Amino acid sequence: MFIPKFKSLLRGRFAREEKGAAHIEAMIMIPLMFGVMMTSMSMLDLLRQHGAHQKAAFTIGDMVSRETLPLDQEYLVGTHNLLNTLTRTPQDSSVRLSIVRYDSNNDIIKLDWSKATGAYVELTNQQVRGWTEKLPHMIHNERMIIVETAARWESPLNIGLGRQVIDNFVFTRPRYSPQVLWKDEPDPEFTGS
Repeated sequence: MFIPKFKSLLRGRFAREEKGAAHIEAMIMIPLMFGVMMTSMSMLDLLRQHGAHQKAAFTIGDMVSRETLPLDQEYLVGTHNLLNTLTRTPQDSSVRLSIVRYDSNNDIIKLDWSKATGAYVELTNQQVRGWTEKLPHMIHNERMIIVETAARWESPLNIGLGRQVIDNFVFTRPRYSPQVLWKDEPDPEFTGS
């Protein structure tokens, strides 16, 4: 009974009517346009942060690859500060520097050293063994610098993106020396200072 009346209404004057109320259309479209605009702004901010973090990780990798003197804890803290400066992000961030080498006899990756700041922990030899697929082709005993960065990003607007973790895995070869060394600071208790 309802369907025949609905069909007659659609065939009648209602279907041919071309007048509309602009305020009704505005009430529908303005919130929709506002929501699309806010979502676009948040997504662009996320993409901008991804790009900034990736560029910062490549900058740190390039910086470490040019070092000829052994690195120390002060240098690692400096790279963490550099990451925060380049990305202009107040959120939690972490940096991990690792030097790995390829053992072609066993077709595995071995860890020379790994140091971390922030939430990262140092890598172990067991964790890097299977990285032959993650890294480019290397010759026997060739070393690679691995820079890993991570930072938490929160959307400036609450549109459902929640918290995102921006992480990067960057590798580069040492440029001016065959490997980059790590120097542990001497313990002042044993040096008599």
